[in-house]
Amino acid sequence: MADRIASDHPSVQTIRSTCTETATGVKLEVPADERDSFPVDEVVRVVLDGDELFARIERALTGDELSIPGVYEMPDGARNPSDATDRLTSWIDDHDVPANGSVLIDIVEPEFLYGCRAPGETAYYDAREPPNDSLSEIAKDLEE
Repeated sequence: MADRIASDHPSVQTIRSTCTETATGVKLEVPADERDSFPVDEVVRVVLDGDELFARIERALTGDELSIPGVYEMPDGARNPSDATDRLTSWIDDHDVPANGSVLIDIVEPEFLYGCRAPGETAYYDAREPPNDSLSEIAKDLEE
């Protein structure tokens, strides 16, 4: 069984993102000075209220900022969101995060596992090692 780790554990780095509205819902904007904490154009695991989901980290069209434009149940949904349901929008609504409000992003395992929480909340994550490169490549090939 994986160890449980709290968002306030010293090994968890927390970044403050901004929730902005889009034409289709919401996205989380990550400040440019935190870009090294995220793998650009990669699908990562994101925990929302204990559910492990998937998101793609995207580079802004202009500037150095990054964004998380949605969180989905499957990795394919994060890669091609047109046919998938974005869980981020309902999570934002459930936590009463206003437009231009803050969402804390916890880095549980860099480039693999992240968590979102509203300011003032504590979240708990199942901490585990990411799969080794050869296993993740096999899984990616199977998904495609």
